[in-house]
Amino acid sequence: MFSLVSAHPPRSLHPPGSRAYRRNTNYGYYIPMNDGGSMLTEVPDTYPTGLGEPLNIIISAYSDSVVLQNTVDNGGLINYFQSFGFATECLGQHSGSDQAANLGDGHGWLNETAVIRWDYGNVTFGTCEETINGGNHFRYWIQDGPDADSGAIFIAASYELPIAQQHNIISNGYDLGRDWLVGNATSQSSIIPTQNLTNTSTYSGQTSFGGFTYQTSVNYISGLLQNTSQGINHYQSVAVNGSNAIDGLVAVMTVKILSQPENSSTSGASSSYRCVSLLWTLAVLACTLTAISL
Repeated sequence: MFSLVSAHPPRSLHPPGSRAYRRNTNYGYYIPMNDGGSMLTEVPDTYPTGLGEPLNIIISAYSDSVVLQNTVDNGGLINYFQSFGFATECLGQHSGSDQAANLGDGHGWLNETAVIRWDYGNVTFGTCEETINGGNHFRYWIQDGPDADSGAIFIAASYELPIAQQHNIISNGYDLGRDWLVGNATSQSSIIPTQNLTNTSTYSGQTSFGGFTYQTSVNYISGLLQNTSQGINHYQSVAVNGSNAIDGLVAVMTVKILSQPENSSTSGASSSYRCVSLLWTLAVLACTLTAISL
């Protein structure tokens, strides 16, 4: 009934307690389109109507099962996001409109599980700054419905302008938002060259938070999204210099926990250490200013 996509095979077998083994799949995710889903979100009140935003990152079911759990505790998904500079919304309050996604898993169109924002170095209050001043942010959904229960995390990443500019997306902001997230998640020392990426591009690196150290391996793939402006929200302003609004690539991330506290029940919010270099952060800021000026 479904076509399954390999996100590159794991180097070792999953233990019986892991999500991928328990769900009896050797693949990283199910293709949403094969059962009525889409790799574009559904955005309300667009002009023209019916526009969406790309699901341009997938955290593969090959990842450690703990990472795929939607929690801040025990090294879960929120703690992983915090390890590379992202956190939940300002004071726990959701701002902005919801978007829906259909992952082809039998749940139909569902609003995002949460919106995660760049925290500007402050895991507690930094996302308040992102809400006001703009920045890298993303929505995510979990593919866990009765028809396609992979457990993979589908992410719609972008880089937005300040709230005073209605949080519109910067030029090339979908591809840049994807790649700047990948750069932070893999602790790159220089900016990922978005214009040079292909479906053979790979990156890897480590980040840490709350005593957990993560290894993230990323493979860029083609075929799930189109290289297009058609159907893309903000296509008029995101497409730049004759290029399309999105390049059609999806970053598939596989996340492993390399080390953890002896007491793994310790909350991930208790302490922090991030392997994201100052050079990377400054480079992103420079590229942001350039993109906004285009």
